Amino acid sequence: MEIPVFLITGFLESGKTSFIRETMKDPEFYSGEKTLIIACEEGEEEYDEELLKKLNTDIVYVEEEEEFTDFYFRDLNAKHKPDRVIIEYNGMWKVDNILDTPMPKEWMLVQVITTVDSSTFESYINNMRQLIMEQMTYSDTVIFNRCDENTKKSVLRRNVKIINPKAQIIYEGAEGMLPQDDEEDLPFDINADVIELEDDDYGLWYIDASDKPEKYDGKIIKFTAMAYKPKKFPKGWFVPGRHAMTCCEDDIRFLGYVCKSDKAEKLSDREWIKVIAQIKCENHKIYGGLGPVLYAKKIEYTDEPREKLVYFT
Repeated sequence: MEIPVFLITGFLESGKTSFIRETMKDPEFYSGEKTLIIACEEGEEEYDEELLKKLNTDIVYVEEEEEFTDFYFRDLNAKHKPDRVIIEYNGMWKVDNILDTPMPKEWMLVQVITTVDSSTFESYINNMRQLIMEQMTYSDTVIFNRCDENTKKSVLRRNVKIINPKAQIIYEGAEGMLPQDDEEDLPFDINADVIELEDDDYGLWYIDASDKPEKYDGKIIKFTAMAYKPKKFPKGWFVPGRHAMTCCEDDIRFLGYVCKSDKAEKLSDREWIKVIAQIKCENHKIYGGLGPVLYAKKIEYTDEPREKLVYFT
């Protein structure tokens, strides 16, 4: 029988313990199963021993990252015989390390959740961007808590979506879950006959089109891009896009969508072009599902832009 494992990441005081405690009390989550919590740090919030006993839950504490070994996990499995496992991970430890540690064959990682204190997010993103972005890279769900009417949800969303377009985002306020983002206030006219992107707009469009490809189905778009031609790409296809710094200077990624053009074979890799294309929301093997597929109407050669990197503000 498979034992589901839930990995909860986030920095100290980001709300991990509160989230686990409230989830455990939810009747839709708990129905008598034996639960093992592996807690890797102790914050202001603590687990109530009586509540854990009532919920048929054991807890163990891990103080050092090196304690995580395949032997340690097998030992926990034998001692506690859990029906499911919740790992409250230390936000200063690399997520890669625990994901690379072999777990008992019965254990199955089913969900990675990251909790974030929205009030301190800007400070973390400026000072510890690589760590917080690593957490979000693996997350199925990102929960921004302590939100209020002044929280800039669109900024929070952009920082997640550029790293992990498929992550679900939840906003929590003092009274519970808040509504999802209002329609993004975009700096270009999506209803224009031709959506013209300024150089500074490319990053915002890329995130929005990745998150809601159906929104752009049938639209015509014009933008400046670098041509990327993978060696094994099918004839007549290429990728126009831009480079973006996603978490640090060592993590610059090329962001673009596949494009079909009768001029694809004449393009040189990494040359700058002006593209006018129709967007269709289609299944494509590169996306592993639906995504924006471009069909070029016109391609012109152009000079490289003054700022070659794109940003998401």
